Amino acid sequence: MTDTLTGKTALVTGATAGIGYAIARQLASEGAEVIVHGRNAERGAKVVQEIQNTGGTARFIAADVSDVTDVRRLADEAGAVDILVNNAGIYRFAPTFDTTDADFDDQINTNLRAPYVLVQRLVPGMVARGHGTVINVTTVAATVPAEGAGIYGASKAALELLNALWADEFGGQGVRVNAVAPGPTQTPGTLVFEDGLIEGLGKTTALGRTGEADEIANVVTFLASPAASYVNGTVVTVGGGYRAVHPAA
Repeated sequence: MTDTLTGKTALVTGATAGIGYAIARQLASEGAEVIVHGRNAERGAKVVQEIQNTGGTARFIAADVSDVTDVRRLADEAGAVDILVNNAGIYRFAPTFDTTDADFDDQINTNLRAPYVLVQRLVPGMVARGHGTVINVTTVAATVPAEGAGIYGASKAALELLNALWADEFGGQGVRVNAVAPGPTQTPGTLVFEDGLIEGLGKTTALGRTGEADEIANVVTFLASPAASYVNGTVVTVGGGYRAVHPAA
């Protein structure tokens, strides 16, 4: 354990699995007190115990971030937060004609409204204390169209627009705002895809492979640290790079 974040409190949404889990563990290893958010109390307790077993400090808050009332309760129970990582997100892939109202609403509410409300509730405290950082986890699908991922990508593209706005709105008051856009990454959540979809997407990157959750968390941890003190308003793509377009022969 190092101490670059000692004395800081971090709220990581969607922290009981995948990228959020890796972020929570890394921030704790840097000395931050981590508020682990998720929907499943048993999984949350396991993550907290794992962090504590390695000398870190953590607690769990359960909330359904698709429900705006629950998001506000989450913010209230979290209290003073120095680092907000808006990681929780869902995807319901379908063509436009097959997208249901429920799937549309769930993705917008979880991926866009929840981060917005958490910023509304938690950033005023950061401003009052004169320091803080917000890190929004988006996706390469926010800028590169992905088949069947229209609403998912649009919700994250809107979050990236807010990322730029918030960086300006709060930057002069000591609060930095940045985003991390993962490419195809191996997580428990991507196991739902069949036919090697994620592995196939990984092969389309310049590195020719999928990412690991810790590789995404590495960048989030950097952005949360004092080493990133002059980084504000950026979207860091962690996606293995794009292959060049080759003209037809």
